[in-house]
Amino acid sequence: MLEKLPDVLGHALRNQRAGLDKIAFNQIDLRQGTAAIAVQSLAFVDHAPIPERYTADGAGLSPPLQWTGVPSAATALVLIVEDADAPTPQPLVHAIVVELAAEDGALPEGALDSPDHDGNGLKTGRNSFLQSSWLPPDPPPGHGVHRYAFQVFALAGAEPFSAVPGRDEVLEALREHAVASGLLIGTYERPDTSVKTDDAAPVEVPVGPTLAA
Repeated sequence: MLEKLPDVLGHALRNQRAGLDKIAFNQIDLRQGTAAIAVQSLAFVDHAPIPERYTADGAGLSPPLQWTGVPSAATALVLIVEDADAPTPQPLVHAIVVELAAEDGALPEGALDSPDHDGNGLKTGRNSFLQSSWLPPDPPPGHGVHRYAFQVFALAGAEPFSAVPGRDEVLEALREHAVASGLLIGTYERPDTSVKTDDAAPVEVPVGPTLAA
Protein backbone atom coordinates (compact mmCIF):
# COMPACT_ATOMS: atom_id res chain seq x y z
CA MET A 1 0.00 0.00 0.00
CA LEU A 2 2.73 2.49 0.96
CA GLU A 3 4.69 1.69 -2.19
CA LYS A 4 2.31 4.07 -3.98
CA LEU A 5 3.36 7.06 -1.87
CA PRO A 6 5.55 9.59 -3.67
CA ASP A 7 9.25 9.53 -2.79
CA VAL A 8 9.08 13.20 -1.83
CA LEU A 9 6.81 12.28 1.09
CA GLY A 10 9.30 9.67 2.27
CA HIS A 11 12.04 12.30 2.13
CA ALA A 12 9.90 14.75 4.11
CA LEU A 13 9.36 12.16 6.86
CA ARG A 14 12.92 10.81 6.80
CA ASN A 15 13.84 12.19 10.23
CA GLN A 16 10.53 11.22 11.82
CA ARG A 17 10.94 7.77 13.38
CA ALA A 18 9.52 6.09 16.46
CA GLY A 19 12.98 4.91 17.59
CA LEU A 20 14.45 1.65 18.88
CA ASP A 21 14.15 2.91 22.44
CA LYS A 22 10.35 2.60 22.16
CA ILE A 23 10.11 -1.04 21.09
CA ALA A 24 8.84 -3.44 23.75
CA PHE A 25 12.26 -5.07 24.23
CA ASN A 26 13.75 -1.73 25.35
CA GLN A 27 10.70 -0.67 27.34
CA ILE A 28 10.63 -3.77 29.55
CA ASP A 29 13.64 -3.91 31.89
CA LEU A 30 14.16 -7.56 32.85
CA ARG A 31 17.74 -7.17 34.08
CA GLN A 32 19.40 -10.61 33.78
CA GLY A 33 16.42 -11.84 31.77
CA THR A 34 16.96 -9.28 29.01
CA ALA A 35 18.24 -11.00 25.85
CA ALA A 36 18.31 -14.36 27.66
CA ILE A 37 16.28 -15.86 24.78
CA ALA A 38 18.07 -16.30 21.45
CA VAL A 39 15.81 -15.48 18.50
CA GLN A 40 16.84 -16.48 14.97
CA SER A 41 15.43 -16.95 11.48
CA LEU A 42 16.36 -19.26 8.65
CA ALA A 43 15.47 -16.42 6.26
CA PHE A 44 17.82 -13.67 7.50
CA VAL A 45 20.45 -12.97 10.15
CA ASP A 46 20.37 -10.27 12.79
CA HIS A 47 20.41 -6.72 11.36
CA ALA A 48 20.38 -8.05 7.79
CA PRO A 49 17.73 -7.42 5.10
CA ILE A 50 14.47 -9.36 5.22
CA PRO A 51 13.92 -11.16 1.89
CA GLU A 52 11.28 -9.53 -0.33
CA ARG A 53 9.18 -12.70 -0.10
CA TYR A 54 8.14 -11.71 3.44
CA THR A 55 7.24 -8.09 2.61
CA ALA A 56 4.46 -6.20 0.87
CA ASP A 57 6.59 -6.30 -2.31
CA GLY A 58 6.54 -10.11 -2.36
CA ALA A 59 4.24 -12.90 -1.18
CA GLY A 60 3.75 -11.16 2.17
CA LEU A 61 4.24 -14.34 4.21
CA SER A 62 5.42 -14.22 7.82
CA PRO A 63 9.07 -15.34 8.02
CA PRO A 64 10.25 -18.48 9.83
CA LEU A 65 11.43 -17.91 13.41
CA GLN A 66 13.01 -20.02 16.12
CA TRP A 67 14.00 -19.38 19.72
CA THR A 68 16.03 -21.08 22.43
CA GLY A 69 16.87 -20.30 26.05
CA VAL A 70 13.32 -20.15 27.43
CA PRO A 71 13.61 -20.28 31.25
CA SER A 72 12.02 -23.14 33.18
CA ALA A 73 9.84 -20.70 35.13
CA ALA A 74 8.00 -19.60 31.97
CA THR A 75 4.34 -20.53 31.52
CA ALA A 76 3.75 -18.91 28.11
CA LEU A 77 5.50 -16.96 25.37
CA VAL A 78 4.55 -13.80 23.49
CA LEU A 79 5.82 -12.68 20.08
CA ILE A 80 5.53 -9.03 19.08
CA VAL A 81 6.98 -7.60 15.85
CA GLU A 82 7.42 -3.83 15.62
CA ASP A 83 8.81 -1.34 13.09
CA ALA A 84 11.17 0.89 15.05
CA ASP A 85 11.51 3.34 12.16
CA ALA A 86 7.87 3.98 11.35
CA PRO A 87 7.14 7.74 11.02
CA THR A 88 4.75 7.49 13.97
CA PRO A 89 4.97 8.39 17.67
CA GLN A 90 5.11 4.70 18.65
CA PRO A 91 6.53 1.72 16.76
CA LEU A 92 4.18 0.23 14.18
CA VAL A 93 2.98 -3.22 15.27
CA HIS A 94 3.28 -5.84 12.52
CA ALA A 95 2.26 -8.89 14.52
CA ILE A 96 1.27 -10.08 17.98
CA VAL A 97 1.09 -13.75 18.95
CA VAL A 98 0.18 -14.73 22.52
CA GLU A 99 -0.05 -17.93 24.56
CA LEU A 100 2.70 -19.76 22.69
CA ALA A 101 4.06 -22.88 24.41
CA ALA A 102 6.62 -22.04 27.11
CA GLU A 103 9.52 -23.94 25.56
CA ASP A 104 12.22 -23.63 22.94
CA GLY A 105 10.42 -23.73 19.62
CA ALA A 106 9.83 -22.29 16.18
CA LEU A 107 7.28 -20.88 13.76
CA PRO A 108 7.47 -22.04 10.15
CA GLU A 109 7.17 -19.72 7.19
CA GLY A 110 3.59 -18.48 6.83
CA ALA A 111 2.56 -19.47 10.36
CA LEU A 112 0.59 -16.21 10.72
CA ASP A 113 -2.44 -15.15 8.74
CA SER A 114 -1.44 -12.68 6.02
CA PRO A 115 -2.91 -11.27 2.80
CA ASP A 116 -4.06 -14.17 0.60
CA HIS A 117 -2.71 -16.74 3.08
CA ASP A 118 -4.21 -18.60 6.03
CA GLY A 119 -1.85 -19.25 8.91
CA ASN A 120 -1.61 -22.08 11.43
CA GLY A 121 -4.43 -20.99 13.74
CA LEU A 122 -2.26 -19.28 16.36
CA LYS A 123 -3.81 -16.88 18.87
CA THR A 124 -2.96 -13.48 17.41
CA GLY A 125 -3.49 -9.92 18.57
CA ARG A 126 -4.15 -6.70 16.68
CA ASN A 127 -1.50 -5.10 14.51
CA SER A 128 -1.46 -1.34 13.96
CA PHE A 129 -3.96 -1.69 11.12
CA LEU A 130 -6.35 -3.35 13.63
CA GLN A 131 -6.04 -6.71 11.90
CA SER A 132 -5.36 -10.00 13.65
CA SER A 133 -2.66 -11.04 11.19
CA TRP A 134 0.89 -10.49 9.91
CA LEU A 135 1.36 -7.00 8.48
CA PRO A 136 4.14 -7.36 5.87
CA PRO A 137 6.91 -4.70 5.96
CA ASP A 138 5.76 -1.80 3.78
CA PRO A 139 8.03 1.23 4.37
CA PRO A 140 7.45 4.49 2.47
CA PRO A 141 9.71 4.89 -0.59
CA GLY A 142 12.59 7.27 0.09
CA HIS A 143 12.26 6.97 3.89
CA GLY A 144 15.43 4.92 4.28
CA VAL A 145 16.12 1.65 6.06
CA HIS A 146 13.50 0.38 8.51
CA ARG A 147 14.37 -1.95 11.39
CA TYR A 148 11.82 -4.63 12.22
CA ALA A 149 12.12 -6.00 15.76
CA PHE A 150 11.04 -9.64 16.24
CA GLN A 151 10.70 -9.88 20.02
CA VAL A 152 9.99 -12.99 22.08
CA PHE A 153 9.04 -12.70 25.76
CA ALA A 154 8.65 -15.45 28.36
CA LEU A 155 5.89 -14.86 30.89
CA ALA A 156 5.42 -16.54 34.27
CA GLY A 157 2.02 -16.79 35.90
CA ALA A 158 0.24 -14.40 33.55
CA GLU A 159 -3.54 -14.33 33.20
CA PRO A 160 -5.03 -15.30 29.82
CA PHE A 161 -5.17 -12.51 27.26
CA SER A 162 -8.38 -11.13 25.82
CA ALA A 163 -9.66 -12.57 22.53
CA VAL A 164 -7.66 -10.16 20.35
CA PRO A 165 -5.13 -8.24 22.50
CA GLY A 166 -3.56 -5.01 21.33
CA ARG A 167 -0.14 -3.51 22.06
CA ASP A 168 -1.20 -1.75 25.28
CA GLU A 169 -2.61 -4.94 26.80
CA VAL A 170 0.49 -6.90 25.83
CA LEU A 171 2.89 -4.30 27.26
CA GLU A 172 0.96 -4.26 30.53
CA ALA A 173 1.20 -8.05 30.80
CA LEU A 174 4.92 -7.93 29.99
CA ARG A 175 5.60 -5.34 32.68
CA GLU A 176 3.87 -7.51 35.28
CA HIS A 177 4.84 -11.03 34.26
CA ALA A 178 7.77 -11.15 31.80
CA VAL A 179 10.87 -12.98 33.04
CA ALA A 180 13.00 -13.17 29.89
CA SER A 181 13.21 -11.65 26.42
CA GLY A 182 14.93 -12.06 23.08
CA LEU A 183 15.35 -9.87 20.01
CA LEU A 184 16.06 -10.35 16.32
CA ILE A 185 16.18 -7.35 13.98
CA GLY A 186 15.61 -7.55 10.24
CA THR A 187 15.78 -4.58 7.89
CA TYR A 188 13.91 -3.54 4.76
CA GLU A 189 14.10 -0.48 2.52
CA ARG A 190 12.29 0.62 -0.59
CA PRO A 191 14.72 2.15 -3.09
CA ASP A 192 14.49 5.87 -3.73
CA THR A 193 13.19 5.98 -7.30
CA SER A 194 13.56 9.77 -7.42
CA VAL A 195 17.32 9.30 -7.77
CA LYS A 196 18.20 8.09 -11.25
CA THR A 197 21.69 6.98 -12.10
CA ASP A 198 21.33 8.54 -15.57
CA ASP A 199 21.00 11.96 -13.91
CA ALA A 200 24.27 11.65 -12.07
CA ALA A 201 27.16 13.79 -13.24
CA PRO A 202 29.69 11.88 -15.35
CA VAL A 203 32.82 10.85 -13.55
CA GLU A 204 35.97 12.30 -15.10
CA VAL A 205 38.97 9.97 -15.04
CA PRO A 206 42.21 11.96 -14.68
CA VAL A 207 44.72 11.35 -17.43
CA GLY A 208 48.30 10.97 -16.31
CA PRO A 209 51.40 11.95 -18.32
CA THR A 210 52.22 9.71 -21.24
CA LEU A 211 55.45 7.79 -21.24
CA ALA A 212 58.01 8.60 -23.89
CA ALA A 213 58.66 5.85 -26.39
